[in-house]
Amino acid sequence: MIERIGNCRILEEVGAGGMAVVYKAVQEPLGRTVAVKALKSSIAAEPQFAERFEREARFMASLQQENIINVHDFIKLGGTMFIVMEYVEGVDLYDLLDQSPRGLPVETAAIVALQVARALNHAHFRGIVHRDIKPANVMISRRGEVKVMDFGIARDERLTDLTETGTGLGTPSYMSPEQILGDRLDARTDLWSLGVVFYQMLTGKKPFTEDENRSVLQKIRLDRYTPARRLNPRVPRTLERIMGRCMEKLPADRYPSMQALIHDLEDFLASRVVVNYNAFLVGFLRDQGVLSEAEASGILATGAVRAVQRSVREDRRALRSLAVLHGTVLALMLFSGLIIQLVSSDARPARPRSATGISLSLAETGYLKVAVDPWADVLVDGVQLETTPFARPIPLAAGVHYVSLVNPYFATVSREIMIRPGATMEITERLANRPQGGAR
Repeated sequence: MIERIGNCRILEEVGAGGMAVVYKAVQEPLGRTVAVKALKSSIAAEPQFAERFEREARFMASLQQENIINVHDFIKLGGTMFIVMEYVEGVDLYDLLDQSPRGLPVETAAIVALQVARALNHAHFRGIVHRDIKPANVMISRRGEVKVMDFGIARDERLTDLTETGTGLGTPSYMSPEQILGDRLDARTDLWSLGVVFYQMLTGKKPFTEDENRSVLQKIRLDRYTPARRLNPRVPRTLERIMGRCMEKLPADRYPSMQALIHDLEDFLASRVVVNYNAFLVGFLRDQGVLSEAEASGILATGAVRAVQRSVREDRRALRSLAVLHGTVLALMLFSGLIIQLVSSDARPARPRSATGISLSLAETGYLKVAVDPWADVLVDGVQLETTPFARPIPLAAGVHYVSLVNPYFATVSREIMIRPGATMEITERLANRPQGGAR
């Protein structure tokens, strides 16, 4: 084994592929642990592969983003080349999925998809298309960081392509229909591949697999995939729709950009995961046995993380208490016949109650009226209050509130509103039509 490469002292070999070998090393005199990716000498003799390897180093060095592996140095030595990059101690998504045949928890899958999307969005903004997104190229560190790696067949839109039309470089199960056909690719091919990875995280299975009748490439181009909820009913319809839009056969039917996907994933996670995403993934790695309880506790032992976790527990207790109070108030109203007064167009109680059942004076009360085409659950400050259509305005405390209109078949609408004392705020919304993923 090589003992030293430039100022890097090699510790051990940690991986090998068709073109390269990866070593764990210490970069001196900084004393930091790094990974050294070495192009095999037999491959380095081929000009096309050598140029591709050097481009990978340049691409990764230009992409300074927290979800992309950092490159520290590029070395040409002894007839071959080496990329010195950040060493990520953790597990790749391929191994995690191998340990989870039924898929990952939906929140975990959404966080990983979101972080990969952020990495790709950063690359796309700089004109770089990855073209080989798959579980083996996604790492989750022991600190809960998601890292995208291996830009070996990436393409910079400003430069000539190193692959000839029709060569179809990539990993078959994750290739987009246009990639299989050898068409010129843009950022939407990464959307497809991320959609396939997302499907696999949610269900534990790839959407397209080879059988005795058809190859995986034929199925990707021509066949429908089994809807995710049929394989895993716990998958929320919102995620099924998001994943399905990534995997539309025609690029024009997918998300217009990676940023649009990021927006939908953030909306989904906003009401489900309120702790730091890295901390959430550390807890997942602990539950998977990748980290021991002591290791996870040590990583999460910062005061900031403890404060957030304590705040989340308190918020959840408060929401449960409010839900009980709200249910009790409604039961009393039904029992006493006051519900008849509330739904009457003329009647309004002398001392109205807020959405949580707390008594308010007229001076501190306003109202919210909502009309949605076709319909939606109405969430105010994260709590579902009504489902449209409903007759009476919702009494709310005067001040700023956050309203979300949620229909699993359409795009979620969220906005900030100001309720003024004695006034009625009206929201009229027509939801953007988005077909369910997998439905044809």
